Amino acid sequence: MAKFRYRMQSILNIQYQLETQAKMELGRAQMKLMEEEEKLQTLIDRKEAYLEEGRKMRSDAVNVDDLRDNRNAVLIMDELIEVQRGQVALAEKEVEAARLKLQGIMQERKMHEKLKEKALEQFRREENAAEGKAVDELTSYTYGQREKGE
Repeated sequence: MAKFRYRMQSILNIQYQLETQAKMELGRAQMKLMEEEEKLQTLIDRKEAYLEEGRKMRSDAVNVDDLRDNRNAVLIMDELIEVQRGQVALAEKEVEAARLKLQGIMQERKMHEKLKEKALEQFRREENAAEGKAVDELTSYTYGQREKGE
């Protein structure tokens, strides 16, 4: 029996490699997104700490310079939070782009796998037909030899 050899196996192998790379890119993008979200949360926590500090200052003896510094710190934190939200949005877009790329590569790979399966089925049908033909020829030859001998 002949051995099945898929003629586009090298393309399928490349698809596997591309898929692995795309998965790694998606993982990196998700890690970056998590880092950016952690930075954002840290900034929000710092702002809350400044706001709490400002509330304590207002309940204690009022020092105008300290209140002004606290208010400036809160305003700076607002700006930093907005910038960081932009970074989070950018990281989310990168994750989505990586996910879409991976999805496309996976579809390509699945298509090549289906083509390979169909080629294997065709190969098996051809092998079965050839085997059936060989059996028929052997049977005919054997029957013919028996007829000759009688």
